[in-house]
Amino acid sequence: MKLAIIGAGNMGGATARGLLSSGAIQPADLIITDANPAALSYFAEKGAVTTTDNKAAFDAADVIIIVVKPWIVSKVLEQVKDCQKSGKIVVCMAAGVKPEVILPELAEDTDFMYLIPNTSIEIGESMSFISPYRAGKEAVETVEALFAQVGKVKKVAYEHLGGAISLASCGIAYAMRYIRAAAEGGVELGFYPQDATEIVCQTVKGAAALIEAHHSHPEVEIDKVTTPGGLTIKGLNAMEDAGFTKAVIQGLKAGSKS
Repeated sequence: MKLAIIGAGNMGGATARGLLSSGAIQPADLIITDANPAALSYFAEKGAVTTTDNKAAFDAADVIIIVVKPWIVSKVLEQVKDCQKSGKIVVCMAAGVKPEVILPELAEDTDFMYLIPNTSIEIGESMSFISPYRAGKEAVETVEALFAQVGKVKKVAYEHLGGAISLASCGIAYAMRYIRAAAEGGVELGFYPQDATEIVCQTVKGAAALIEAHHSHPEVEIDKVTTPGGLTIKGLNAMEDAGFTKAVIQGLKAGSKS
């Protein structure tokens, strides 16, 4: 199977690096494009096929992943309008691009789906969502198997894609904002910035691992560390007084609106 990634920017580059590092795709089977040749040098050194020609990449691949800015998708589709699309799998990673923009440019038997990962795909820890808008079972299974090697994958209906983007794609930034805020608090408590960041990262990592290992609700794990009259419950209540949960939910809702 030949895989083409159209766009080697932050998300496209992270996707390509993750797939290569995990062994999900061999370098010779990966074609990656970008308008900026400098963005392709890393992948060329790894043995991938690199080009600035989107049409050539589209023609040569079985699975094509479009990972460009939303406003560039139409330009890419124009560039590949004369390509053979029959029997191929086309995946859009550009958030907010409506299917009516893409489907008219594809053959009727082109499998089309959305796939939204997050940047931790680069280290094999992505939370990715597949929305098989017009794709057969075999095509979905092909893409799902590929991305299961670089994290977790869930299928969602198209109408839930905005929420999925906010929870995981935007959500990774929200999680990092908490880490930053907690680390800044750590500095105020007397730790050096590097030490505070390390402490918070390990704490967040451990919290997530506990919930996953126990298959428990966060409140179950919270109850284990909230001694009556203790420091933890005082800290939690102070955060709630400042609007912690409300702020998170408002942020998620705002991030889900395309």
